Amino acid sequence: MDLSVELGSLCLNNPVIAASGTFGYGLEYSSLVDLNALGGFSTKGLSLKPKAGNPVPRVIETSSGMLNSIGLENIGLEAFLSEKLPQLKNFNTRIIVNFFGDTTQEYAAMARALSDVERLDALEMNVSCPNVEKGGLQFSSDAGVLTEVVSAVRKATGKFLIVKLSPNVTDITLLAKAAENAGADALSVCNTFVGMSIDLKTRKPHLANRTGGLSGPAIKPLALNLVYQTVRAVQIPVIGIGGISSGEDAVEFLLAGAKAVQIGTANFIDPASTLHIIEGIHRYCLANGVSNLSELKMREE
Repeated sequence: MDLSVELGSLCLNNPVIAASGTFGYGLEYSSLVDLNALGGFSTKGLSLKPKAGNPVPRVIETSSGMLNSIGLENIGLEAFLSEKLPQLKNFNTRIIVNFFGDTTQEYAAMARALSDVERLDALEMNVSCPNVEKGGLQFSSDAGVLTEVVSAVRKATGKFLIVKLSPNVTDITLLAKAAENAGADALSVCNTFVGMSIDLKTRKPHLANRTGGLSGPAIKPLALNLVYQTVRAVQIPVIGIGGISSGEDAVEFLLAGAKAVQIGTANFIDPASTLHIIEGIHRYCLANGVSNLSELKMREE
């Protein structure tokens, strides 16, 4: 059984990647999960300087999911390169660095700094961030703004470049095409959905930031539909994300056209969920006579 996949020039031993924001910097899970068994993992989002994130409370469980407003808390580029990366060099898996910025210039600076790091296999742009130069307009919500920032990053790096798209837009295919035309090598679809939860006792939002990103099984049908739409709008590979918690869930995304999947919230429920999902994909393929993942195609009729 061959579970290997090719995302353009990026080859993975299997299609399962641990998603950014749910897997720390990889090291935190290394005693619980055989990192070498994964297709890869995407680090916690990095910025040029350390970021404290939003005030607490910033996580709340919801029906079939969770809301978070962590606020992209991270240790910053310098600490990652000096403290975390040296410990990751001996793992035989794909290391993807998720990164973000407040301006186009910051995105480009991050990409430039990461370009010279040999051990990093790919970069993943989180564009669900406010552009301080455009009055807080999210990079992900306007095709022109997205084109500008992806183009700047493409010029700054030769690394395999993944753009992680937001679902909180009118038409995700327009943003997908913009990212593709600006030089993205692949797309990850999708980030969290904006949501809210209110405490009935205090009559205030549970989250200090009022709203947060909804993830988990609740969003799977929505994310699956966005992946289906995106795959048919672009020529570059699409990585499916959203509520995947079993091998069967992952196979649905592969049938919809995703070349790989990312596992997020499920890591909080079961730290070894990525391994179980790999096993589940393998079982499905064996039971259905699938010898290569390229054979997984959804029947359109």
